[in-house]
Amino acid sequence: MRSARHQKKKRRLKKRAIFILFSLFTVCIAGAAYFYSQYKDAFSKSNDDTAIAQTEYDFDGKKDKYGNTNILLLGSDSRGEEHARTDTIMIAQYNSKNSKPKMVSIMRDSYVEIPGHGMNKINAAFAYGGPELLRQTLKENFDIDLQYYAILDFQGFVKMVDIAFPEGIEIDVEKRMSKKIGVTLEPGRQMLDGKELLGYVRFRQDAIGDFGRVDRQQQAIKAISDQIVSVDGITKLPKIVGAVSPFVNTNIGVTDTIGIGKDILSGGSTNIESLRIPVDNGYENRRVDGVGAVLDLDLDKNKTALHEFLDQ
Repeated sequence: MRSARHQKKKRRLKKRAIFILFSLFTVCIAGAAYFYSQYKDAFSKSNDDTAIAQTEYDFDGKKDKYGNTNILLLGSDSRGEEHARTDTIMIAQYNSKNSKPKMVSIMRDSYVEIPGHGMNKINAAFAYGGPELLRQTLKENFDIDLQYYAILDFQGFVKMVDIAFPEGIEIDVEKRMSKKIGVTLEPGRQMLDGKELLGYVRFRQDAIGDFGRVDRQQQAIKAISDQIVSVDGITKLPKIVGAVSPFVNTNIGVTDTIGIGKDILSGGSTNIESLRIPVDNGYENRRVDGVGAVLDLDLDKNKTALHEFLDQ
């Protein structure tokens, strides 16, 4: 009698376990379907004749010696045209051990040795040999390994912001801005749409010029990160990836992109640490015949600062 009750109880537990597993499986399938539908919906809205030309680039990248994933981020108005320089050069780092994101901005006028081409502004490396030559240039000058690259078209940036964040991105605009950016921005904390945010990050018509522009680029990225965390978190990632995909030329797969973003958000380390190269007191302003105004780097000082920042 007792054995029969025991067997009956085991069968009930087994059925319950099967039901729970089936329910979890159903939720996972539904979640995956939702993620995919969000990605495809945003992708279809973005994928029109303004999408970036998907030129295939060779890129001999790898993880750094500490196992970190370093991504070369490039921003350009060229939309794939040949021999274009890059307006924005950044390194984004993802540490899989602590899910800690970091970001480095490389000033485009930094005067460095470009393999096979001599001394020039660092953004000329892309015009000479695409992201691979820029990777080699960063490796030769700063001994930094890069695994992936991503080239974002600025007009795609506008559309991505408008699709993924229809209410805009909150920015504290520090001064009135209008010259050569296509919009007029008044001072104060406000929600910026894609065109306004692009104008904000491109403004450089003041006393600090390109240095201010680089600072605003970093602020905008941090603001977008904060918006993701505060509004929808992980569930918004497929929509963002789908919106930006037609405007990004990259060797990072969609699954890896969402996976890295999910790990960063779920890991709790959403605060992005940032650095600018050259560092303060690590350069001199100089004019070079045939090149123009450059930032003549104290290479050892900047290399040390970069490694102290990324190798932690």
